[in-house]
Parts: sequence; C-alpha cells; structure tokens
Amino acid sequence: MRMRAAVLEAFGEPLVVQEVDLADPAPGEALVRLVACGVCHTDLYTASGADPSGYAPTVLGHEGAGVVERIGDGVSSLQPGDQVVTLFSPQCRECEHCVSPRTNLCLAIRDQQNQGYLPDGTTRLARDGEPIRHFMGTSTFAEYTVMPEIALARVSPEAPLDRACLFACGLSTGLGAAMYTAGVQEGSTCVVFGAGMVGLGAVAGCRLQGAERIICVDLSEDRLALASGQGATDTWVGGPDIVQRVLDETRGFGADYTFEATGLVEVMRQAVESARMGWGLATMCGVAGKGETLDTVPRLLITGRRVCGSSFGGIKGRDQVPELVQRYLDGDIDVDAFLSHRISLDEVNKGFDLMHRQDGIRSVIALS
Repeated sequence: MRMRAAVLEAFGEPLVVQEVDLADPAPGEALVRLVACGVCHTDLYTASGADPSGYAPTVLGHEGAGVVERIGDGVSSLQPGDQVVTLFSPQCRECEHCVSPRTNLCLAIRDQQNQGYLPDGTTRLARDGEPIRHFMGTSTFAEYTVMPEIALARVSPEAPLDRACLFACGLSTGLGAAMYTAGVQEGSTCVVFGAGMVGLGAVAGCRLQGAERIICVDLSEDRLALASGQGATDTWVGGPDIVQRVLDETRGFGADYTFEATGLVEVMRQAVESARMGWGLATMCGVAGKGETLDTVPRLLITGRRVCGSSFGGIKGRDQVPELVQRYLDGDIDVDAFLSHRISLDEVNKGFDLMHRQDGIRSVIALS
C-alpha cells in the first residue's frame, strides 16, 4: 500500500513528509492504522545525528497508538479492530528476560530491531523499490505501520488514542521508573530532577506509590506548576545548591529515592549526591549525550547509596501498559495536562521546534 510518512533523509535536516510503500504484514506481524503519535525527545535525538546508533533514511516516530487493520499468519493475541499502543520495548513472554521479574529488556528481536529491521531481517517500508529502515521497530510518524505482534499492547477500546499514545514511551517511562524500577515505598521522600514528560510521570508514579514527600526540581516555573498537579508536594527551581538543600531538608541524610529525567550528566550527579546515606536509590531515566560520562565519588556508594538505570520504566509492555492506561481511565493519572499541542503530520518539524523552545510538554500528531 501507499501511505504518507515523515522520513529522516539526513541527520540534522528537517524530516520530509512523502509517500512511501508499506508491505503486508508477515507471519507474526500486524498492520496498524495509526491515529496519534507523540513527538518525543528520542526522535529529535536521532534526527540531530547525536545518536551514535542512528541511521538514515528511516521513518521516525515511536510514541504511537492506533487500530489493528490486518494480522499476519500465527498472530493470536490481536485481531482487527483492536486498539493498540506501539512498544519500542517488546515483550515476547518467552525469553530469559521476559520470564524474569528483574528486567523488561526482551531479547527476542533486539538485534534486528537495533539495526532498523523487523524480526526476519527485512523491512516493510520502501521507496522506489529501495528499502527504508524502521525506527525503534515502530516508525509511527506515518499513516500506517507494520509491527511484530510482541511489540503491540492491546488497550481498552474506551481509551482515547491521542492520550493512550503517551504511554508508548515518555509517560510510561516516568511512571514505571517510580513504580517498577525503583519500587517507591509508602511514606518515603522522593526527589525528581526534571519536569518534562518523563519527570512528571515519575512524580505521578511516586504519588501512586504513596510517597509522603515528592520534591520536583526544574528550571521552569511553568513546568513546576504542572508537577504540583501530578502530586509534587514541593517544587524547587534547580541550581548548584540543590544537593545541599535536599540534605538540609532531610536531616542531613538525603532522599530515599531520586530520579533523573533530564539527560544532563551534571544533574545525574546531583541525583546521586541527593540520595540517602544507607539506602538511597538514584534512578537514571535520561539519555546522556554521546561520549558523556557520569562522575561520582565512590564513598557515596560505599556508604549505601545505589544507582540504577531504567529503560521504559522497567515496564513489561504488553502486560503493564494496558494496566496503566486503565488507571488513566479510572482517574488515577491526569494525562490531559501533558497534551500541549495538536499538530498534523505535515507539521512534524514544528513539533521539534516546540521541543527546542520547551514550549509545552508533548506535541501529538493527529494521523486520522
């Protein structure tokens, strides 16, 4: 079939919206008519050329939601008409990682996905007979996509897809970091660095876990106001004195849990230094720039602080994304506050411009 998609032709250049070809789903795959897609920092990171694993040409986009139109042979968990959220982090439910509660990093299709291919080592995207690679196994800046069954989470038919798409990456990453990776305990003190989509999701996750005090740190007063709406008990403007302020407010010990959601290594260090002596856990959600490293004083670790990373919030997508979407439908999570701008596919580069200006939290592309 022919469809319109936003193609990254060259790093550092605007995406080009054009017609491309999309092949039918192969065994184990599904054709999805995309309805909405968020414009995420990861798309911008790759488009800029900063991502060392990036490639072009490719159809970007990974924060998508839509409706299954057709299924390939062997697909058993989906049927036409199902509403789905796309998963850049799949869940096969069979590999060593999927059967373990310790990680969500499915091994089933990882190698091919990282190279821009579907599980059989080929693509369904093409232009003038030449293959175009898939981005993160999803390629949702398009009217349609073909994806593996194991990378699609079936969600409630009542879920509005312009909200549900945010669970495909940023919102779930933040929620899951607090709920699944860190496992925030009731009555604890948490500090969240960064009030973008991931940070605000972490604030909401800490609230859902019953944290007693949730401090959100950011440079933007507007974003801090949104953090209050997600459950932050304290909002602080960031700066070099933040670590000392956390210590002063916690009898010199630090916070039980800290979360870094900016991708800035200096802020990552603040998250480590703000964690409580004895048992503090600093969870890193942000993606640092190419070649950057996190420096910390070893004594901070010797005295009981721990550092961990969180990919997609530790969420096992097919099982837990539908649960989070249902919590939104039940009124536990305010998703409407995150949807800042509605744009068309032709305005995809505007979404990047808005992100550069830190105008709003998430631009969502309406695809149908």
